[in-house]
Amino acid sequence: MNMEMTAWGGNPLLPVCVALPFAGGLAVYGIGRRNKRLRDLAADLVVLAEFLVFLWLFCSYGKMGRQWFALPDFCGFGLYLTLDGFRALYGLLASFMWLVSTVFSGEYLRSYRNRNRYYLFTLFTLGGTAGVFLSGELLTTFLFFELMSFTSYVWVVHDETKEALRAGGTYLAIAVGGGLVLLMGLFLLYTDLGVGAGGHLWTDELMFFVLSRSSLPRYLYPAGLCLLIGFGAKAGASPLHIWLPKAHPVAPAPASALLSGMLTKAGVFGVIVVSCGMFWHNGMWGTCILLLGVVTMVLGAVLALFSVNIKRTLACSSLSQIGFILVGIGMCGLLGDENVLAARGALLHMVNHSLIKLVLFLAAGVIYQNLHRLELNEIRGFGRNKPLLHLIFLAGALGIGGVPLWNGYVSKTLLHESIVEYGAMLAEGTAAPLFLTAGQMQAVEWIFLLSGALTVAYMLKLYVCIFVEKNQDAEKQKAYDARRGAYLGRINGCLLAFCALLLTAFGMLPGLLMNPLADMGQRFFLAEGAAPVRYFSPGNLQGALISLSAGVAVYLLIVRLWMMRPGVAGREYCNRLSERLDLEVILYRPLLLNILPFLGGVICRIGDCLVDTIVIVVRKTVLRDSALPYELPEGTPITHAAGLVLDHLVYWGRLLRSLGKEEKPAYRRRFEHRLAVIHSSISEYNTAISRSMSFGLFLFCVGFLLTVIYLLVYYYF
Repeated sequence: MNMEMTAWGGNPLLPVCVALPFAGGLAVYGIGRRNKRLRDLAADLVVLAEFLVFLWLFCSYGKMGRQWFALPDFCGFGLYLTLDGFRALYGLLASFMWLVSTVFSGEYLRSYRNRNRYYLFTLFTLGGTAGVFLSGELLTTFLFFELMSFTSYVWVVHDETKEALRAGGTYLAIAVGGGLVLLMGLFLLYTDLGVGAGGHLWTDELMFFVLSRSSLPRYLYPAGLCLLIGFGAKAGASPLHIWLPKAHPVAPAPASALLSGMLTKAGVFGVIVVSCGMFWHNGMWGTCILLLGVVTMVLGAVLALFSVNIKRTLACSSLSQIGFILVGIGMCGLLGDENVLAARGALLHMVNHSLIKLVLFLAAGVIYQNLHRLELNEIRGFGRNKPLLHLIFLAGALGIGGVPLWNGYVSKTLLHESIVEYGAMLAEGTAAPLFLTAGQMQAVEWIFLLSGALTVAYMLKLYVCIFVEKNQDAEKQKAYDARRGAYLGRINGCLLAFCALLLTAFGMLPGLLMNPLADMGQRFFLAEGAAPVRYFSPGNLQGALISLSAGVAVYLLIVRLWMMRPGVAGREYCNRLSERLDLEVILYRPLLLNILPFLGGVICRIGDCLVDTIVIVVRKTVLRDSALPYELPEGTPITHAAGLVLDHLVYWGRLLRSLGKEEKPAYRRRFEHRLAVIHSSISEYNTAISRSMSFGLFLFCVGFLLTVIYLLVYYYF
């Protein structure tokens, strides 16, 4: 099929999915210059059209199978798009999330400035994201990946506050740095595999290119590490996660939902391509991804537990859930041909996390839209007597907490089962202990369950704060209760209720709704076969019960007793984690702004001194320089001679005037210095004039005029 992709053509709907948001964004921006309401409607229609195109591709995939589109001469490298089950699923999910967020933005952004700019870059980011998920070649992936990163930067700095600009700087630094490292990985990979791949790095055939080599490619691991850093930075994997807790609180809520629910999955998409393509069944690589996932999973959960800002808590929660997904990807490498459970768990947790964060961030947006506050002590008690918002938030909290009958439980069960399966294989001796023993895998299982418990604890913290407790300020609580019927518009309420029902339906009917999605997308992980799982068996329910029980215990013993302190009107939430422990503050900014420039300056100074020393030694030894017999301290020989003449003339003139007097004039050297200064000034002026654009244009005009005069004289005479 990739041989066909080297020629122009294919399914024209694939480039439509990419081009439609870009063209629509420009049209929406132009309409918004004249009519704001018509602009909002036009933006909704553009994302609705995008959703319908992806819905058609999703529904037709079963009949038409794999599809492609190619522009071989685009930008010198070509543009190659492809559609398989995973891409059709995630393209549909991305367009659905953009549809919900864009419609929600109409009411949410009513009091915001620069809405034209917001819609323009929102649609541009949709086009870049669609290009990433449809890309069939790594250079095409890189093109849309970087485009998506730069357009989404505008979301972060939309408010243009000091905090937003600082968070935007962090986001842009990670995006640019990760992109450069990613490009270096592509160069290394192209050096090793490009010729053998016909000049292209097809995402679906990396495994065959690697396996077709008689020996392991020389740059495979360095290239894989560079690609992992580039894609992992966008996914929010530790330790490059620092943009997540900073960007989400300052971005508008609909943008936060897309940053967390979809743009991080574009990074995960690249990690899957590298891990399941280049390092297919590679135990060492799988172990590295597994450990990276464990660290990210625990770190995000701990940061979320300490946070007292609702959007920051949800952002750190995204970091933790990305860790769960990375655990599944790592298990795919360790399990080898038995990776069905891990592949299906990672895929379904990607889908579940996207939908859950859409619900939770938009619910947080409803709160911010009414209060313009995000701190827990400020929004405390807002959700009381608001049943619709209550049920919407509760569905998202139960889903991400892994409670049975909600969608998060299904994917976490599959991930947990894959860990248990590999541990049992190691214990029985059916799998060789490459890098992890059976005891270590049991420790990974308990860390997995503990991370689930921390998830329950911080979501319980948010739920109790917003919907159970009363605000410590009685007047604020009365004002919150007075908003009982006017806090959420009908359209946005229906959208959020529908999304919350999806979470419940997926969890209650996993065999009917979630298994077909896993069947459709698991081949992207190079997983074959079915995985019959009894989701509600006693063994699986036991794991969920352990996490739920431990989570409630953490909430009661740590959150209620330690993370709350006496305030003016009662106990209030506090952040026990010092801001000085921020990784960006203690590591990245000092490293990039102080340490590296200092070391670079020292190295340059040493190099400069070394070169000067070599030059001096060569002049004194090999060249044997000798001092000039006479060198003027200033000026030129002409100014020196003229100065001497004028000095003597002045002296002899004064001497003649002093004839007959006892005191004779002294000879002084005055004009030599004056003439040298005048000469230096004239030289500086001449240099400035000769380097100016006006002087260059003047000389051009003079030359052009002389040329015309010469031609006229030559023609007539």
